[in-house]
Amino acid sequence: MRNRKLDQYIKDVAEGRISPAEMAERLRMSAYDDMDFAKLDTNRELRTGRGEVVFGLGKTPEQVAAIMRRMAEHAVAGAGDGGGVEQIPPVIATKASDEQFAAVEGAFADGFLGAHGLTLEYNETARMIIIRDTASAAPRQDGLIAVVSGGTADMPVAEEAAVTAELYGHEVMRVYDVGISGLHRLLDRVDDIRKADVVIAVAGMEGALASVLSGLVYRPVVAVPTSIGYGITLSGLTPLFAMLGSCSLGIGVMNIDNGFGAAHYASMIFGAGRA
Repeated sequence: MRNRKLDQYIKDVAEGRISPAEMAERLRMSAYDDMDFAKLDTNRELRTGRGEVVFGLGKTPEQVAAIMRRMAEHAVAGAGDGGGVEQIPPVIATKASDEQFAAVEGAFADGFLGAHGLTLEYNETARMIIIRDTASAAPRQDGLIAVVSGGTADMPVAEEAAVTAELYGHEVMRVYDVGISGLHRLLDRVDDIRKADVVIAVAGMEGALASVLSGLVYRPVVAVPTSIGYGITLSGLTPLFAMLGSCSLGIGVMNIDNGFGAAHYASMIFGAGRA
């Protein structure tokens, strides 16, 4: 449920269209949508400022398609309760596959998206399925977020962060393949990176990028270890431990490959999504 939906319920009670008991029942029934194999948290945006997001790993294509269809229906219904033209929030699936995207396409073959000014896309690099509103302008949020990656192989996680931040309304600066094995590449872009309000550092191998950046910029650094590497990198554990053990100040560390979480956290620093 969206904040404007709650506002409408309050207005309906104040103007006598529904009783307080009816409002309480609506709130109770909208706590989640039980789909048997999934229970959609339709109240999450009301509580946290951002709606639920589908995590594609471990789900069948059919499950992802059914969940995204139901989430899109809730998003459309929520946007219509305020009585005006409002931006329908994006519906997102992360760590998604080509097969899952094909199933989602099939779930919307009836023209539902076009009828509501929505588009469906698959960002192959970020591995994200996105349903977005093209009928009205997205609200812009404060803050420039720089997404900096150590290597080209880190780009899927970096793009997950960058695309998410853009969906949330932020301006994003991409600075990719500037790992510390060629430190001059990073130093060439430091002046640009310093213009950002928050820096997301995405790196695998030994994960030193976040520490170096934090020692060069007076901004919060959100560190994202990736599973890129071999041998002793232990599928991302080594960069995770390095980032957690950094002596540089101002670093917050996400889980391995969690570009989406990094963008969400960076957005929250500006109060974005707050009611």
